[in-house]
Amino acid sequence: MNQTNSFSADKFLIQSLQRREEQNALRKLIVNTNLVDFCSNDYLGFAKSEELKNNISEEYNHYSKPFNGSTGSRLLAGNTDYAEQLEKFIAAFHNVEEGLIYNSGYDANLGLLSALLQKEDTIIYDELIHASIHDGIKLTSATKYPFKHNDIVHLEDRLKIAEGIIYVAVESVYSMDGDEALLEEIVSLCKKYNANLIVDEAHATGVTINGGKGLVQLFNLEKEVFARIHTFGKGLGCHGAIVLGSKLLRDYLINFSRSFIYTTALPVKNLISIHQSYQLLQTSSERIILLKELIDFLKKEISFNKKIELIKSNSAIQCIIVKGNDVVKALAKQIQQNGFDVRPILSPTVPKDKERLRICIHSFNSKGEIIELVKAINH
Repeated sequence: MNQTNSFSADKFLIQSLQRREEQNALRKLIVNTNLVDFCSNDYLGFAKSEELKNNISEEYNHYSKPFNGSTGSRLLAGNTDYAEQLEKFIAAFHNVEEGLIYNSGYDANLGLLSALLQKEDTIIYDELIHASIHDGIKLTSATKYPFKHNDIVHLEDRLKIAEGIIYVAVESVYSMDGDEALLEEIVSLCKKYNANLIVDEAHATGVTINGGKGLVQLFNLEKEVFARIHTFGKGLGCHGAIVLGSKLLRDYLINFSRSFIYTTALPVKNLISIHQSYQLLQTSSERIILLKELIDFLKKEISFNKKIELIKSNSAIQCIIVKGNDVVKALAKQIQQNGFDVRPILSPTVPKDKERLRICIHSFNSKGEIIELVKAINH
């Protein structure tokens, strides 16, 4: 019996992988060690920063209770004064009442949505929202309505038919297109229909012109947003995330958010990394300005080729539509052979015929590298 069950499971795995391979969409892990980075989310170079590395080590060496691990969940042995103070520090930086740290952005979105949404509620979300929010929503029995990407009219149509407690979920900067949510218009609609707005700031954290505080603060919308998610693994170059909101929301998540309750807490060294990343961010305005200049430079260089379909974006994420998994994979391989780490984004991650090259710009890229990258794309 056990052998039969094992065989059936293996057969399912084989067939699933074969189908994915037939679609030319089979994912594989690769390590590109000697390529110029136009792929990572390390927008400011913090993950590679010797200054940040040294600052983290110095603070850790002076910490009175060095541990290798946190020893448990925060509701058991894993909580520390350091974690509590760090949450207050980050909340103050983002001009909000309270915050709760999660082990990753995925955990934060999963834990927030799955804890909040009840059967009688309605969640309305942008169709291009991150997979982690989709997965959080799937864990609930709430009524679910996607709205067309950045389509304010369609969002209002959804709000008109919503019932119960209403939530609206968007990303401030979308991870696969790089464009921005129409936050001011969305806030106005949420106020009109008494809806609670949730904003994932993952790809805005650290890189917006207001000192990297994110788009919600850039537009002075802090008091209009129910919850914000800021992640630390992109512009801040480390790991983890925080859900920001009211003290009431924090208390609720501590009691009902399963991805917070039932997981081992981040160790203190990881928390120190987050703290020092925020400290470095406060002296990194020149890096942010340089990043913006390089984004504009890439767009200008690409604009000379009228055949390239560049998705409209002002963020560090610049995407070129290349239809078909076969074609976009071949082009990405060609670009990698020319020395540049650019990855293809395949369907079903993005819709069919919306396959793309996803180019990430960093403050440490040079104009010369960008010129050569564009040549490799046009070759």
